[in-house]
Amino acid sequence: MPNVLTSPWDHPSQPLILIVEDSDEDFYTLLRAVDQVNAEISSSYSFLRLEDGDEAIDYLLRQGDYAGLDTPQPIAMLLDLNLPGTDGREVIQEVKQQDDLRALPIIVLTTSRNTIDIECCYRYGANSYLLKPMGSEKIQTTVQMLFQYWFNLAILPSQG
Repeated sequence: MPNVLTSPWDHPSQPLILIVEDSDEDFYTLLRAVDQVNAEISSSYSFLRLEDGDEAIDYLLRQGDYAGLDTPQPIAMLLDLNLPGTDGREVIQEVKQQDDLRALPIIVLTTSRNTIDIECCYRYGANSYLLKPMGSEKIQTTVQMLFQYWFNLAILPSQG
């Protein structure tokens, strides 16, 4: 099973992937798919889940409840769009306005096929926009391609 941090205050033992997802079902489905498609990736990264956009912004900006946090920033963020409070679109916009976070890859993983959402996310600076597929085989295929590209082929800013 992937190394999931139990608290944002935990120091990850491997590079951190931030998952901002309010749905327990979608989060655990994603983790199972990561574990099933690539055990090497599953054990090479730590994962942290935050459940809403406000918490994600506070965590990344080290403000509010996360003032004084000294853990490493994530190497990438998987982001749902429809979150309680500050939604994913606003998270992208806020993160990409920060000089020290602008290079953070943001991979939107959502059910929305709305062209307005897609255009908005890219305009705000999302690096990728993927649809959450239905069915375990399709989820595994999507997760496999996502992780193959972003964490095997692409050279991320923090890995340069």
